[in-house]
Amino acid sequence: MRVDHVGVATTDAAELADLYTELFDAPVAHEETFDGLRVVFLELGEGSYFELLEPVDDGTTIGRYLEESGGGIHHVALATEDIEVALETARGAGVELIDEEPRGGAWGHDVAFLHPKSTGGALVEFVEH
Repeated sequence: MRVDHVGVATTDAAELADLYTELFDAPVAHEETFDGLRVVFLELGEGSYFELLEPVDDGTTIGRYLEESGGGIHHVALATEDIEVALETARGAGVELIDEEPRGGAWGHDVAFLHPKSTGGALVEFVEH
């Protein structure tokens, strides 16, 4: 596996994209509205991204996260060639899964999340391209 992206919760994806583009020379690679979120991927190079997550609808998990934490790093995503095998490995290690089965994510990729109470407090996402 490799780090695919770091998800950052924000109240203003456009403003943060401008800052990160200037700071890190990270151009916008992809934008979409998905699951009540504005999602902006900034390319860092070598297949790694910052994913900026801005709620556009009420009741999103990112909206709740922003209310509780004020924003910042939300999750770390790991790219895998076989998400089913990655989930089975996690189950075998006793990790609690948020997603028992892969689901559709941004960019049309299959994703699944591991519960932070099983991963030392980190919300981890598996992504299969």
